[in-house]
Amino acid sequence: MNKQHPLYQEDLDRILQTNGIDSLKGMRFLITGATGLIGVCLIDALMRYNRQGADIDVYALGRSRERAASRLGDYFGDAHFHFMEHDAHDPLPKIPDADVIIPLASNTHPLAYSQYPIETIEINVKGAEHALQKAVECGATVLYPSTVEVYGNARGEDIFTEDYTGMLNLSTARSCYTESKRLSEALCQSYIAERGARVKIVRLSRAFGPTMLMSDSKASSQFILKALGGEDIVLKSKGEQLFSYTYVADAVSAMLHVLVHGENGQPYNISNEACNVRLKDFARLCAEWAGREVVFELPSETEQKGFSIAMRAILDNNRIKGIGWQPGYTMADAVSRTLSILKEP
Repeated sequence: MNKQHPLYQEDLDRILQTNGIDSLKGMRFLITGATGLIGVCLIDALMRYNRQGADIDVYALGRSRERAASRLGDYFGDAHFHFMEHDAHDPLPKIPDADVIIPLASNTHPLAYSQYPIETIEINVKGAEHALQKAVECGATVLYPSTVEVYGNARGEDIFTEDYTGMLNLSTARSCYTESKRLSEALCQSYIAERGARVKIVRLSRAFGPTMLMSDSKASSQFILKALGGEDIVLKSKGEQLFSYTYVADAVSAMLHVLVHGENGQPYNISNEACNVRLKDFARLCAEWAGREVVFELPSETEQKGFSIAMRAILDNNRIKGIGWQPGYTMADAVSRTLSILKEP
């Protein structure tokens, strides 16, 4: 990925227009899962903000220094950036007291759910627990990144508001992600009630963008990789699934907006109605960009185990709009930007 691409720099500048972002100046951010899709974009935005005199310290945690060097290496010599190798199973390392803790470490793609369901549960729950413990110790605010998956399956044509409770399916190992995220949110509420923790919760829809990992097995990521390779886009279903997607720059700006303006313990859906599309339409946008076709192919047994059975997952975003956030990208623009930024080395 070319981080100097004008479109990506424009994305970062848009994030830094978040209302009230000045209140974050001088803070210490502790971010686990720092080399993931959202972690990289978030850190890029914070470090760009430092060029404007924000004086933010970023403590970035991840399992691999090698991966961090390839994803965040530009900052290794910066006095405001500190990378630490860390496994999300373990308590957070001793660092200067943080102001904001964001536990992004998680298995977030289908092959991980299928192959490592126990690890998926442990990373999510332990990661949330360690973040909350640290926050209580040092008086930090936790910005907890939850997911659309906590709603389970839609009942017919329902749209998920923050108060929605869907139909749950515990009969497969695929529930490892959904249920561990639900438990992590319960931990957040428990720490608020029992220990006075400060926690802001965001429920992210399916995020994508140029900071994706090339190893990501999500359908949307595979569409993007196929388009970049000049190949036909392979769909492993009829593509009728209707989901909310969010471009990564919108996701990060929404997270920072909730951090600044959100209420303690209140969950906020992050979505963009301009990016509510069927899976086949996402595939079509990628195929059109590459001048290729969409083809249909049956999934392997291993792939099938990791797939969500949900056919509809649309997030209502009225609550986050009610505190002043607005999305900034159409689906066509977001897909085009992702592919254009990734195309250039």
